[in-house]
Amino acid sequence: MRFVRLVTSGRTLFAIAVLALLGACGASNSSSDTTTTSRPAPTTTTTAPTDPDGSEVDRLPTVPSPSSTPSSPNLSTAAAQSAFLNRVFADIQAVWKADFSHGGVAYQPARLVIFKSAISTACGTETAEVGPFYCPADRTVYLDTIFFTALAARFGVMGDFAEAYVVAHEMGHHIQNLLGISARVAALQAASPPEKNSLSVSLELQADCFAGVWAHTAYARNLLEPGDIEAALAAAQAVGDDFLAHASGATVDADSWTHGTSAQRQQWFTTGFEDGNAPACDTFKEA
Repeated sequence: MRFVRLVTSGRTLFAIAVLALLGACGASNSSSDTTTTSRPAPTTTTTAPTDPDGSEVDRLPTVPSPSSTPSSPNLSTAAAQSAFLNRVFADIQAVWKADFSHGGVAYQPARLVIFKSAISTACGTETAEVGPFYCPADRTVYLDTIFFTALAARFGVMGDFAEAYVVAHEMGHHIQNLLGISARVAALQAASPPEKNSLSVSLELQADCFAGVWAHTAYARNLLEPGDIEAALAAAQAVGDDFLAHASGATVDADSWTHGTSAQRQQWFTTGFEDGNAPACDTFKEA
């Protein structure tokens, strides 16, 4: 991924039509908040906007061309890696912020915290065992760089876009939080415990799809290099529930999965990347 100067804005397309899936979730039940690792819900809830007629999507601007010739980032030091992750995070946030603005929906920014080993958050104290996560209570993406080291050492997954995929996935949870999707899923899980895991899988796969939607804008702005999408797909494979079960020697129990199989995670990232529009990310239709 050739990031030196990131060009903000883009035509991802704000999930305005994705709000239709809020109705789909609501058809099964209704509201509260959840996170990627079942952390405590925030004390306040987000009210989902009213479904628009979809014409706003047609009025979104076209993607601008890069304003400078990008080059490969240097990830050889902790400082360089941190700078890269912050640039990626800023770009993802700028794209979604612009989309919300064009859709007439208020955007509340997320924060990024990069840490090692353990961190105290509004969702509780977490350690490296949890991996990257989003906390809705403080609207923050937390990235433990040990996770990226482990991906490379254990599974051979490395590269700047593998890391960018992780950031984009966690930002997908921020978008779900702002749109009220996370709240509806949490309510459905509380109302129907047997569906808790399958709903969690749908939520995680949608975040993968949102990551693909952002990747589409990066491609459209000539920010990707050969091999970048393959690196993202390799990362998606490595965090699939079935892949991790096999790797750890655990029993492969589909009923216990919360994030989806490697194939599902790759499929939904690819769906977002190829379509380039958030409305394509209705993972709940297949739940």
